[in-house]
Amino acid sequence: MKFALKMLSVAVVAVLPQWAHAGAVDQLHQFLGSTRTLRAEFSQMVIGKGGRKPQQSSGLVAISRPGKLRWDIQKPYPQLVVGDGEKIWIYDTELKQITVRKAGQAINGSPAALLSGNNDLEKNFTLKDVGEAEGMAWVEAMPKTSDSGFESVRLGFVGSDLKAMELHDSFGQTTHIRFSRLERNPVLPAATFKFTPPAGVDIVGE
Repeated sequence: MKFALKMLSVAVVAVLPQWAHAGAVDQLHQFLGSTRTLRAEFSQMVIGKGGRKPQQSSGLVAISRPGKLRWDIQKPYPQLVVGDGEKIWIYDTELKQITVRKAGQAINGSPAALLSGNNDLEKNFTLKDVGEAEGMAWVEAMPKTSDSGFESVRLGFVGSDLKAMELHDSFGQTTHIRFSRLERNPVLPAATFKFTPPAGVDIVGE
């Protein structure tokens, strides 16, 4: 639930020759500038403060920019985040509870804004190249507001492909996300970003 509240979240149409020489910040700008929709599989690992046992999960992500997203955790415990551009629905099936937030409040200054927001990244983030590691070129985004819920997020690129995200939150947790089978600019059904609350589920928020 904690990750879903701050995550909610990517892609390009062609491999551009200049990417081989671009810095990671330029890669991020070009990547988002040439991406309208994306669909991918993801795996994530949350490492708690103090070296507690990592929590692992996996699922599917879909994004339609600007503002629409679907973050569907399928294993080990189902959890769903859906944003329709106006509201964000966070459905915890285990707790049988839905949290609803206005899209602007939930996304601005969050990691989701890097992937599903508009291209005005420097309005909410300070971006910088932070070198290469694990075969990827990394860019770090630092939020300009103190209430974003996280301290930094890093995005890892291999050529023109976004392969990874790493989030460091305000609670000392680190979330490692790896993307696979990423499709750039697929046609996504409108139903992907619509959510109808199941009967008998508690709804909290807007």
